[in-house]
Amino acid sequence: MAQASPDSGQFTIVPEPITGADAAVVLERYVAELAELFPAGFDPRRAAPPEPGDFSPPRGYFLLVRDGSGSAAGCGAVRVLEPGIAEIRRMWISPVLRGQGAGRALLGDLELHARKLGCSAVRLDTAGELGAARALYGSAGYAEIPAYNDNEYARHWFEKVLP
Repeated sequence: MAQASPDSGQFTIVPEPITGADAAVVLERYVAELAELFPAGFDPRRAAPPEPGDFSPPRGYFLLVRDGSGSAAGCGAVRVLEPGIAEIRRMWISPVLRGQGAGRALLGDLELHARKLGCSAVRLDTAGELGAARALYGSAGYAEIPAYNDNEYARHWFEKVLP
């Protein structure tokens, strides 16, 4: 799904395999940024690791964000957590696209893909250090809920009933 970006011209958001080369690039950048932000670093294997196939149909989707030049500049994943409930994971936008609507567009596309998976609600968790993410989720209609997983990096858990 193409989205207009006021400052950089365009970005696109499309499902791609999480095993692809561009997915590896953005996931590495995501992990590196979290490692810098978190006082004790970040090990993605300790953050409620997914099962193989979680982010591929029919159990989920991995979405890649590309900037106007076609470079990989963000990602997000959605998977079925339990019947009727999806979970958003690994949502990240490159600093070059931040503030241009890419994060909000990605969140909306992840919600659309959750609906394709037959889910009527979406959950996600986030770290205390990620204030901008919490603000985005709140402004997009997510309500804070009690912890639904044991992700040691998470300090906030959210849910949204999809329209």
